[in-house]
Amino acid sequence: MKQTLAQKLLRTKSAERVADGAPGHGGGLGRSLGLFPLTMIGVGATIGTGIFFTMVEAVPKAGPAVILSFLFAAITAGLTALCYAELANRVPASGSSYSFAYATVGEFAAFVVAACLLLEYGLAASATAIGWSDYLNNFLHNAIGWDIPDTLRSPMIVSGKNGIEFHAGHFNLPPILLVVLCCTLLVRGTKESATTNAIMVVIKLAILVFFSAIALTGFDINNFHPFYASAGDHGPGGMAGVTAAAGTVFFSFIGIDTIATAGEETRNPTRDVPLGILAALILVTVFYMLVAVAAMGAQPAHLFAGQEAGLAVILQNVTGKAWPALVLSGGAVISVFSVTLVTIYGQTRILYAIAKDGLIPKTFQTVNPRTQSPVSNTLIVCVIVGVVAGLVDATFLWDMVSMGTLVAFMVVSIAVPVIRHKQGETGRKGFRVPFGPYLVPGLSIAACLYLVHGLSGVTYTVFGIWMTVAILTYFGYGIRHSRMNRSAASQGELTH
Repeated sequence: MKQTLAQKLLRTKSAERVADGAPGHGGGLGRSLGLFPLTMIGVGATIGTGIFFTMVEAVPKAGPAVILSFLFAAITAGLTALCYAELANRVPASGSSYSFAYATVGEFAAFVVAACLLLEYGLAASATAIGWSDYLNNFLHNAIGWDIPDTLRSPMIVSGKNGIEFHAGHFNLPPILLVVLCCTLLVRGTKESATTNAIMVVIKLAILVFFSAIALTGFDINNFHPFYASAGDHGPGGMAGVTAAAGTVFFSFIGIDTIATAGEETRNPTRDVPLGILAALILVTVFYMLVAVAAMGAQPAHLFAGQEAGLAVILQNVTGKAWPALVLSGGAVISVFSVTLVTIYGQTRILYAIAKDGLIPKTFQTVNPRTQSPVSNTLIVCVIVGVVAGLVDATFLWDMVSMGTLVAFMVVSIAVPVIRHKQGETGRKGFRVPFGPYLVPGLSIAACLYLVHGLSGVTYTVFGIWMTVAILTYFGYGIRHSRMNRSAASQGELTH
């Protein structure tokens, strides 16, 4: 029987079909990840972005109350993490919230979620690569007294006081080099990338402990007064400023989603993916709050605005010496490498999952038989991420990443009661959201909506344009090439 348009939009795959899928061209992805490297993937994708960079954007909006912004973001992420943990147990596949949506709310909604994830991961990778440039320059300045020329570490398209500005002849080279290094590592295979990432994450955590220990020696309680930012050029101030800052920093919890993208490469996904999500969230929240308190105690809020390599500068000001800043900048260079690496990894695995379902071209699901990694997919992603990082100011990117993350998180929360209804209250053994299928998902959706409300009007406009492009792509290509569409057509022919 021929499907109606509504049936096509709402068709779902069973959890088993989503998890099994079809192997990519050249074979499937290899199952090489255990709990520890999986948790480190989540921590690697999370710690670094929010702490090393976005305080420069968030503190001017919220003032010392940015601590509340991180707390609100962590609570929202925690509620959603519980939803992710149950869905990862019930649908252990690559693709994360895209795969969860396909198994619950239908193909069209899944494609919209996929578009949000592509926006989230692609821009997050570009934004972190841009921030890496600042710390690399700080490290070189303190180590050898040399600065990267301004024309080679500043973008062409920037956000100025009067709107968008174009600086001809400027190109941000260091982020391009970082993306090339990440690409080289990723095409070698997942196991090698995960091992390298785990080493870098351990270094990152040690560096943040080092920062907190030194910064707390310069702690001044007066830096927390006034606690809220006043209204001005950076935002509305007060609790509205806290909300706006929470929306800005929220993207730094992207690591939760990244763990779920690795379900198809995990040896025991039904156990390790939920545990990895919860373990990573706890580690991330503890370190974010520790560093945020130490940084705000060591430096007045007004100094954060426009500050490059902020944490390194704080250490230099507290100690009056260059070597602590040198150590921190060196650690940040390594740390942000891991963030960019894992974020690009997550982007490629989402594209791989979408391509397996036929919604985008097969190129993205082609797997190299030797490395068991999607090489063509990785090369395409790295080219796009590198171009954006080299040409665009990071100011344009933070809120867009948060918007994509929050929309994806809301869909994941909706998926929990839906899949409980489909599979029954028992379903697959393993982790389940506490207090029933409605309370925690409902609170998660409400918290996400609260943070979305605080994002800028420009963010809504750009997101609307991106969603329009995604919807046109679905109706122009995806709906016709979907494997579910071909399956339905084949069944229709057999019945005649």
